[in-house]
Amino acid sequence: MTDLTREAASAFVAAAGLELDEVSGTKVVGHIDLSADHHTPWGVVHGGVYTTAVESAASIGASTAVADRGEFAVGVHNGTDFLRARTEGRVDVVAVPIQQGRVQQLWSVVVTATDTGKEVARGQVRLQNVPMPGSK
Repeated sequence: MTDLTREAASAFVAAAGLELDEVSGTKVVGHIDLSADHHTPWGVVHGGVYTTAVESAASIGASTAVADRGEFAVGVHNGTDFLRARTEGRVDVVAVPIQQGRVQQLWSVVVTATDTGKEVARGQVRLQNVPMPGSK
């Protein structure tokens, strides 16, 4: 079993702050507590934080979906739209598959401000299912 805790993540992913609350091959739910650590020089959250959350949530869900086949999923395209600027506060991240095939998957991810319920960002990630190193 892969360790999906933030402590086990790379420094880059850990810095984005995504905390996982629910993980399955059909849904990933998490959150990020945004702060000045996530800001651009202009004082708003950097879009890369949202892009990282979108890619991470989709990759974790897609990889979980194919783990029993000795595979994991790698992103081949990430399209993230930024809808509202934020300076701080919790955002919820929810990822669900649009399509899950033998070779590729397409996931939708929505980032919502917990306090207002308004979407902050949303993205789609296409992923390729590939063999785990050493499994095939």
